[in-house]
Amino acid sequence: MIVAESNQFFITAKKAGVNFHSEEEAGFVVQMSELSGMALFPVHRLDRMTSGLVILAKSSEVAAEFGRMFESREVEKYYLAISTRKPKKKQGWVKGDMAPSRRGSYKLLESMQNPAITQFVSTSTRPNERIYLVKPHTGKTHQIRVALKAIGAPIAGDERYSHAEEAKQEERGYLHAYALRFTLFGESYSFVLPPSEGERFMSDEAKKAIESWSEPWSVWSKQA
Repeated sequence: MIVAESNQFFITAKKAGVNFHSEEEAGFVVQMSELSGMALFPVHRLDRMTSGLVILAKSSEVAAEFGRMFESREVEKYYLAISTRKPKKKQGWVKGDMAPSRRGSYKLLESMQNPAITQFVSTSTRPNERIYLVKPHTGKTHQIRVALKAIGAPIAGDERYSHAEEAKQEERGYLHAYALRFTLFGESYSFVLPPSEGERFMSDEAKKAIESWSEPWSVWSKQA
């Protein structure tokens, strides 16, 4: 789905369960290129289980500029996640180096040579359920999934980082790319897209929490 369009890029929405790149079937980038009628250039990616906002550039030059912006942390990203486990802490930071673990997974280390940095707040929704607003300050593979597991709150439906059999009972993996904010070629942009699939995201309690985070970039400034 196309959410917004400029002369330089599309803002698109990926559904949960869709591969970002083509494997046995056409991936999200190919699907969006066919929908838009032009070759599009991915500038970041989402895991298969993750839904939400994706930037696709209209040219290699714009893609290169976005690449520079992501590298220098000039693109603000905000995610929503739900866990059914009690966290070790309800808000704050998760920092540490990440290292490959078994079967394509990653683990958080205590060292801080080139750390993954994740900031979050959370609120209780229903019994044994908590929703998180997460701001990654770095862009490591599986960063948010590993960070929430590290605080004892693996994402509901995440077969890789939570109990696999329990995760399979969930409708989806509950991680959603919720908002983006950046300045490109002197023009400022912000985009917010609440989740539209998954019973836990669609509950009245979750919707109320998400509405309270309708401008996620202001959440931490309010706490200051």
